[in-house]
Amino acid sequence: MIKIGITQGDINGIGYEVILKTFADIRMAEICIPVIYGSMKVAAYHRKAMDLQPVSFNQINSAKDAVVNKVNIVNCISEDTKIEMGESTSIAGEAAFVSLEQAVADLKSGIIDVLVTAPINKHNIQRDDFHFPGHTEYLEERFGENNDKSLMILVKDSLRIALVTGHIPLADVSKSLTKERIIDTAIRFENSLKRDFRIGRPRIAILSLNPHAGENGLLGSEENDIIIPAIRELQDKKILCFGPYPADGFFGAGEFAKFDGILAMYHDQGLAPFKTLAMEDGVNFTAGLPIVRTSPAHGTAYGIAGKNEASEESFRQAIYMAIDTYANRIEFDRAHANPLRKLYVERGGDNEVLDLTKED
Repeated sequence: MIKIGITQGDINGIGYEVILKTFADIRMAEICIPVIYGSMKVAAYHRKAMDLQPVSFNQINSAKDAVVNKVNIVNCISEDTKIEMGESTSIAGEAAFVSLEQAVADLKSGIIDVLVTAPINKHNIQRDDFHFPGHTEYLEERFGENNDKSLMILVKDSLRIALVTGHIPLADVSKSLTKERIIDTAIRFENSLKRDFRIGRPRIAILSLNPHAGENGLLGSEENDIIIPAIRELQDKKILCFGPYPADGFFGAGEFAKFDGILAMYHDQGLAPFKTLAMEDGVNFTAGLPIVRTSPAHGTAYGIAGKNEASEESFRQAIYMAIDTYANRIEFDRAHANPLRKLYVERGGDNEVLDLTKED
């Protein structure tokens, strides 16, 4: 059974609330072996403060000792760690960092199979050992091999949005866009859609940068100079990509439903519509690395911390997706280990892949 490492995130946010609500359903421990990197005391504090349904934790010293059909927890922070619901504190940042570091160490050594992270505060976690805009960039440094680059993909069912530029100021987006960067990101996106989501021939929509796709240069030149040449080169590489589409009409008219993936030019262009459509159960997935990491698409939500108002659905979906992605990679790699032994065809428009070498 797959062993899932779960970081506690910011102890003053809603991380423990969604963790506790998720594992109050005993069936969750039947589909995976959960290992929470946190604190029994902090978990108990959150449960009592919100009068949540009890969760029977199995306290262990190491993820190696995790037990099947139990919600395992590794104490990795001090028992007297101070909790201040809804507040950003250096103590909470330290606790989030320690949890993440221990989980990543175990993931590197193969003690756990995948990683699911509860939300962190990107400011209070900063320190000498963590100088990143978020989880994605941190994990790229820890796990990037052979020039592997991480790619943040926001997922809800068939809606999958990736970003050409991520956590950078809006003023820097235009000068950061290059034809090469768009091509590289689109290729990594297609690879993930194939391997992580098992889509045979994914269709990718590429958004414009400027309003109305630049109006043929009237409202900006990036489409004509950068984005359209990138699309043409990608099409020459037999990648099914289309655009550039103006973001407002693309989402407003429901065009997104016709594609397997959407490539946005910058952070809010992709995340604003995604969170509007999928805030309750969206998942943040880190693609492009040799490890599987997912997270709920929401943040620490200090404004509702401790009020028993947070939905656990996004966190639950993050667990489901981690399990599915891990299995998809195994099946994909097995199918492509010796491609000369297999013959594949597409059937209809659903991108289903058939193995024609199997006997009835």
